[in-house]
Amino acid sequence: MDAAHPDPAPAGAPPGRERPTAADAGPGADAPQRRASLRRVGPGIVVAATGVGAGDLVATLVAGAELGYTLLWAAVVGCVVKIALAEATGRFHLATGTTIIEGWRSLTRWATGYFAVYVVVWGFVYGATAMTASALPLAALFPDVMPLAAWGALCGVAGLVLVLTSRYAVFEKIMTALIGVMFVVVVGLAVLVAPDVPAMLAGLVPRLPDGSVVYTLGLVGGVGGTITMAAYGYWVNAKGWHDRGWMRVMRWDNRTAYITTGVFVVAMLVVGAELLNAASISLTEGDRGLLDLGQVLEDRFGAVVATVFLVGFFAAAFSSLLGVWNGVGLLFADFVAVLRGGAGSPARAQRPERTTAFRLYAVWLTFPPMLLLLLGQPFQLVLAYGVLGAFFMPFLAGTLIWLLNSARTPRQWRNSWLSNALLAAAGLLFLVLSVVQVLSYLT
Repeated sequence: MDAAHPDPAPAGAPPGRERPTAADAGPGADAPQRRASLRRVGPGIVVAATGVGAGDLVATLVAGAELGYTLLWAAVVGCVVKIALAEATGRFHLATGTTIIEGWRSLTRWATGYFAVYVVVWGFVYGATAMTASALPLAALFPDVMPLAAWGALCGVAGLVLVLTSRYAVFEKIMTALIGVMFVVVVGLAVLVAPDVPAMLAGLVPRLPDGSVVYTLGLVGGVGGTITMAAYGYWVNAKGWHDRGWMRVMRWDNRTAYITTGVFVVAMLVVGAELLNAASISLTEGDRGLLDLGQVLEDRFGAVVATVFLVGFFAAAFSSLLGVWNGVGLLFADFVAVLRGGAGSPARAQRPERTTAFRLYAVWLTFPPMLLLLLGQPFQLVLAYGVLGAFFMPFLAGTLIWLLNSARTPRQWRNSWLSNALLAAAGLLFLVLSVVQVLSYLT
């Protein structure tokens, strides 16, 4: 069968949910593809900004500090992998008229069961992590105003208020502004430290020096790769792109955003290579390593540059917080609706942030994790968070291969051999990363 004669609903599809036809997908489902332009870019910027957090900045800096430009090629490969994953998620939403949660539900109950456990445990620990990362630069900028935990709680409440009260258009503008600040600051720093262009070009040749495997996997898989990649389709819907006529625009949006992210990652690698590698400076582990970089910048370039960097640090951390509060809230709201057998997904509602499930999950991300800000993170909970989080990306890549090669997706929009190859490579990569991460928690 072809796209004009959709396949019947697959066995195991959610009760009452028949396979959408072109008419079901909404006006313009079979219309000529809408024109792509920079004015239409939005959801891709949101998902890319969310995926690049403070921890990713440190990982990239450390790779540059330890190995210079040697792993520049890995950053490029990582960008391609993320484009493939996000494109597959957006394509599934637009081609089928359903959501990724509905797709998982149609596969088997273990898929939604895994998501249910993951989203509760991961969200609890991530809430504390995101609030702490956002608080660190504020505490450094205003050291005598309030303690770190108070800054973290303030960031969490601010994020909660913004996602509960802002329509998607406003939310997108806030995220675009934050990633704009982040981009200008980091690329400006890369220019300021004067990159070695011949060494950069040499770094595009794939090679693995001794002891570089972990850094390589981290660069390819870590930057921009989180649960919010699964939220991309929901942001596409919130933008008003509901049918196959928007496929070209979605792909343009996705590629533009991740190429921008790739430039950002390269700039961070330049800063690590030129500023830290040359001076043999090591960073503190975790998000606090960025405070070390702020001190290095102050020593070399003065207080103004260090202050500007801390503003960029805050933009990176707070954009991730906002993106998770909104994007994973949409996933959770849709999960609840699908379990209840609802007739319509909140992803296609005019104001999905007004659903009870969305609000409850945003509150879950904000207030319970504040206990961890005060008490520290219990080892067992951190272990569960690490294990569940590590295996989410292989889960996403594997289920996308399954969904986009099956009768659930109209034939015209199923995976090409290149899509299958990139998703399979992503799944294998993230599986290896998962094992490495789990072993790091256990040892």
